[in-house]
Order: sequence, then structure tokens, then C-alpha cells
Amino acid sequence: MRPRQTLLLGLLLLVPVLAFLFLFRFGNNRYALPTYLPDRVDSTQVGGEWQRDTVFHQVAPFQLPSSNGREVSSAELGKGLYIAQFFGVDEASPRVARQLLRVQEKFRHEPRVRLVTFVLNGAPNKTTALSQLAEQYGTIAGKWFFLTGAPDTLKRLTQQEFRLTADPKRLPGAVYTANIPVGRLLLVDNQRRVRGIYDGTDGREIDRLLTEVTVQLYDYEHPH
Repeated sequence: MRPRQTLLLGLLLLVPVLAFLFLFRFGNNRYALPTYLPDRVDSTQVGGEWQRDTVFHQVAPFQLPSSNGREVSSAELGKGLYIAQFFGVDEASPRVARQLLRVQEKFRHEPRVRLVTFVLNGAPNKTTALSQLAEQYGTIAGKWFFLTGAPDTLKRLTQQEFRLTADPKRLPGAVYTANIPVGRLLLVDNQRRVRGIYDGTDGREIDRLLTEVTVQLYDYEHPH
């Protein structure tokens, strides 16, 4: 091979390497999580032109009894983010709770990540039943909370705040998910917005949840 051809070939091979190094050093490749539960669309005037902006729902503050007898607030849960499960008498709920063990183990040492299981057919002050559930699924104190409350409180929380609906085919007085199918998990950020919905019975969906929690934490550390 002639020296000129050798030089040309070397340059052709060098260009993609240099491009990769440039993108690796200076590139800004970000993936933003979607936001769910839109409330309304507002119109604002910017520079003489009207722009439409979607306003997303924020889960209202709440405070519920936990498995250890004390009240746990949404402010405590939402310092970073939390994953919410809605536990009923359906067959899926225990399966989802077992899958949440993966999430707990993955973020065991990450204080910004919490898990909360809302026991929908429970009642206030039944700490023994909650404690048994928490013990059954191996929850870590301060990481994974089992919460319940009065039926009207749970109804408001699930229907108005998490946008679920009661299923009339279920037992009277209990609250169950209908719009969002049984077994779904919700990711709630530190602005009280729902940023992810996952099928908690599907291992691949749990993998996606683990990835998107990491993405959200990265976003906290590197704001736009």
C-alpha cells in the first residue's frame, strides 16, 4: 500500500474515534421521564405569542397510620421519590409486594428512595395486621412503609389524588384500582407528580422501574 493511501486510511479510521471522544467529553445525552395525570392546559403570552402549557396533577399531602403505629406523611416519603403500591385482596398484590423486594434491595443505601404500600381494605389503628404484612415481606424500617386509613380517607386518596376509581364488584367499604389495572406501581417525584406507571407483576417492568428511578435521581443531581 502506498504511503498516501496509508495516510488516508488512517485519517478515515481516526475521524469516528475523535467524534466519539468529543461526544463522550462534551455531549449531553439526557432522557427525561414523562409526567402523568394532566390537570389542565394553560395559555400564557410569551413575546407577544400565546403558548400552551400542560399543568400536571400534584398528589395532595397526606398522613396515614403505619405498621409501627406512628403517622407517616407524604412529606416524609417525598423528600426524594417514592414508589406506591395499592394492596387489595386480589391475587396480584402479594406478587407485586414480592417484586418490590428487588427495588428495596437495589436502593437499600439510597435515602432518597422510599416505598409505600397502601393497604386498601384496611382500617385505622390495625397496626397488628400491618406489622404482619411488613414482616412477611421483609421491609426495612424507614425504607418501605405499609400504610392504611379510614375508608373515606383511602377513597379520597386513591380516587382524587392518584386518579384511581372504586370497583363496585369488590367488597363493600374497600377501595380498589380500576382505571389503572390491579398490580400497577406508581413513581412519584419530589414535586408530588406521577412520573411512571409500571406493571408490578412483570419482571421486565420492574427492570424499567429500577432504570427510571436511577434516571430521576440523576436529574435531581444535574438539573436543567
